[in-house]
Amino acid sequence: MISIDWTLLVQFVNFLVLMAVLNVLLYRPLRRVMAERQQAIDGGHQKARDLEASINEKMERYQNQLTQAKVEGSQQAAALRAEAAQEESRLLSAARDEAGQRLEQLKGAVAQEAERARKGLKKDAEGLAASIASKVLGRNVK
Repeated sequence: MISIDWTLLVQFVNFLVLMAVLNVLLYRPLRRVMAERQQAIDGGHQKARDLEASINEKMERYQNQLTQAKVEGSQQAAALRAEAAQEESRLLSAARDEAGQRLEQLKGAVAQEAERARKGLKKDAEGLAASIASKVLGRNVK
């Protein structure tokens, strides 16, 4: 059976002294280390959240810039296509005009050459006709 006497008081005092010593030597440093560790963990979580927010912001900015670049690229490509179409039209028009002028020049040159050939053939035909008539008639025909 348990007896309650003065040893119970000594054991209680011994327990309180032990608790005070353990509190100073073990519990306070342990709580301080655990508090520091918790602060480090919380700080790491906060850094991670800040980093994630920064990454999301940068990704959004990147996506916006990419979209803007695509739009600008499409606009520039359309402008270049329109400019190229105008240039093509201008070049084709100039080529048609030049071809028309050359064709007219060639037609004129061919017409002149044909007229000269006609005159030359007419003279030759007259001379040949006179020669044939002379031979057929047996006399000179002029």
